[in-house]
Amino acid sequence: MELLTPAEMGRADALTIAGGVAGYGLMLRAGKNVASAAAEMLRAGEGRRVAIYCGPGNNGGDGYVAARALREQGFDVALGALGDPQELRGDAAQAFAEWAGEVAPAEALDPRAFDLVIDALFGAGLSRPLDGAALALVRRINASGTPVLAVDVPSGLDGASGAIGSDCVQARETVTFFRLKPGHLLTPGRRACGRLRLTQIGIEDAVLREIAPETFLNAPALWREAMPWPDETGHKYSRGHLVVASGPAIRTGAARLAARAGLRAGAGLVTVASPPSALAANAAHLTAIMLRAVEGAGPWWDLLADRRFSAVVLGPAFGVGAETREIVGAILASAPQGGARRLGLVLDADALTSFEARSGDLAAMIGASGAQVVLTPHEGEFSRLFKAQEQKINHNDEASAAVSGADSEKSRQPADLKCKTDRARVAARAMGAVVLLKGPDTVVASPDGRASIARNAPPTLATAGSGDVLAGIIGGLLAQGMAPFEAASCAVWLHGEAANLFGPGLIAEDLPELLPRALANPALR
Repeated sequence: MELLTPAEMGRADALTIAGGVAGYGLMLRAGKNVASAAAEMLRAGEGRRVAIYCGPGNNGGDGYVAARALREQGFDVALGALGDPQELRGDAAQAFAEWAGEVAPAEALDPRAFDLVIDALFGAGLSRPLDGAALALVRRINASGTPVLAVDVPSGLDGASGAIGSDCVQARETVTFFRLKPGHLLTPGRRACGRLRLTQIGIEDAVLREIAPETFLNAPALWREAMPWPDETGHKYSRGHLVVASGPAIRTGAARLAARAGLRAGAGLVTVASPPSALAANAAHLTAIMLRAVEGAGPWWDLLADRRFSAVVLGPAFGVGAETREIVGAILASAPQGGARRLGLVLDADALTSFEARSGDLAAMIGASGAQVVLTPHEGEFSRLFKAQEQKINHNDEASAAVSGADSEKSRQPADLKCKTDRARVAARAMGAVVLLKGPDTVVASPDGRASIARNAPPTLATAGSGDVLAGIIGGLLAQGMAPFEAASCAVWLHGEAANLFGPGLIAEDLPELLPRALANPALR
């Protein structure tokens, strides 16, 4: 589940070589894995002709090894080199020498004449946009319509951020090694990679202890040990009491979606805190979920004086403005410091927009509170909330440096604000809260530097009310005492799993009803 940046992958290689494994041995295994994937693709399409475009570094070296392996299997192999292969150094030079066959200039190979193209031009470490001959070649490959197998990452893709500069190879499949990289999962890079094949080349998992990666695939292995499963000695009060704040009478549906999701996620009790004017509208649709009249900041103090309330969801269709800010302040101020179970708070939608360009005010409230807070913006809400902070960071490299532990070496690395994980990390540290930045590649970032990237969210989740359900799932898990990073990551996965179980035609009301099936997934145990 660990994701390694290109720099971390380079360190994994270096540690392995320092431990006595030959670097060329790693390249041989990588190239043979590429050849195996290529042979499978060729046989599936009943093809025999493969063009391999090799670049000027180790990615090209993998291509030369793959070419030799495919030739030995009887495939018709043509090699095209970008640059002069005689200038290769180290392991790549050895791979080229052992190919011992014809190599044409890359521009001389027409990708349309082949059944498969292997892209071994540039690896994950390329962080600059393609230009010149390389850019022209990539565009020619893409225009050919020939299926492409990319080595490590499609050329032109930043393996750390998933960003694409001037252009990028559009691969049908990508073979990568040891661990996936963030760029394989973050958009737009995810789409360029096509199907991912993760293969092993002889790097031992033990190197991860030295590297200490902080970015993870959002999968059950990351958080299942923290899941708050019911036990035979428990009761509804021990499973937590979630409060969901309702908007006015004509905007009550969002709160009910969140409340039902929180109940399905396992909260023992759920109460909708409703303005008096909306009580009738809410009461007409609630059964197992309770109802309480609450209006304005003062009654929230009174409500949360009862410490049996263990989490709050505020924001879905709640209303934007000064009163919302006051209510957020009251909830945070009412949360005690310390204690066996800290108040959980999910701030979503209107609660975030109410702090547009006032993220510092919200951070100060969170810092003075004992609450465990999760912020759940989509890209628009994130931009509005952190408008002033992003401007500051863009003009102050020192402010952007802290993306993980305050005293760690990683914390002194500058953040790349084009990278979704870095933006979420910077925001999480600034706010003292977990930040869940939504999208098909939803990132959950913790103030301690950890981040997870979602892979299982289908496009059917782009429907009204879907985010309200997600907020409710997080609230339900927080109410049961699950830690905020794990609760947010778990909720994102369950949200995606429920949507996948339903398929086309999904609407938000379907999601809570599918949570029992998502929770029954054997991967959670």
